[in-house]
Amino acid sequence: MKQGLYTIRRSRALTEDIFELCLSGDTASITAPGQFVNIKVDGCFLRRPISVCDWDKESLTLVFKTVGEGTALLAGMREGGTLDLLCGLGNGFDVSRCGKKTLLLGGGLGAAPLYGLAKTLLQAGARPVAVLGFNRKEDIFYEREFRALGIETAIVTVDGSAGVKGFVTDALPDTCDVFCACGPMPMMKAVYAALPTPGFFSLEERMGCGFGACMGCSCKTKAGYQRVCKEGPVFAKEELLW
Repeated sequence: MKQGLYTIRRSRALTEDIFELCLSGDTASITAPGQFVNIKVDGCFLRRPISVCDWDKESLTLVFKTVGEGTALLAGMREGGTLDLLCGLGNGFDVSRCGKKTLLLGGGLGAAPLYGLAKTLLQAGARPVAVLGFNRKEDIFYEREFRALGIETAIVTVDGSAGVKGFVTDALPDTCDVFCACGPMPMMKAVYAALPTPGFFSLEERMGCGFGACMGCSCKTKAGYQRVCKEGPVFAKEELLW
């Protein structure tokens, strides 16, 4: 974990309520896709945890949804501003445990950390396949970015306004070695029940500190209570009590 000031290089709206921030700063503490940062927002008592969408040696990209005061303030920030981040938090996806054909399942905002995972898998010689689910056509983001990686990408919408009508479980490929999922809890539990293959889930919980001190984000697993911010956010399928 590293604390530091990061400069906003780009800020843009991806949809009506999904925003992207590209920041410059030290990213050495980010070691795996699926990790997150905790952002100090002026006027808010608690930091805001946001998963890392993408990163390189000098910059990182965050994608988030405006759901309250803190994220609304973040959405209003512009280029040149600075943010205080706790960076490189949590345990992300272990690419060494993924297969050649890893299925990436993203629901809504859950698609964001899977983009960085897709790039990391490609660098490791794997050929991931992505299925991204949204409520409607207007909610879709990063479809172009996933396709630009050269990987097979399926889009699913609940109302059928784009791609396959239904949920991500309605567009599963015939086979996969491993799956990695991130999204709303009902979606992930449906994936858990639908796929017999090994897999990994990135969980979300309300967080206080973001680094394991307050225990506020603990969830019950087969190994007992574990902290989503510390032992997670990524857990293997066999660890979960679903």
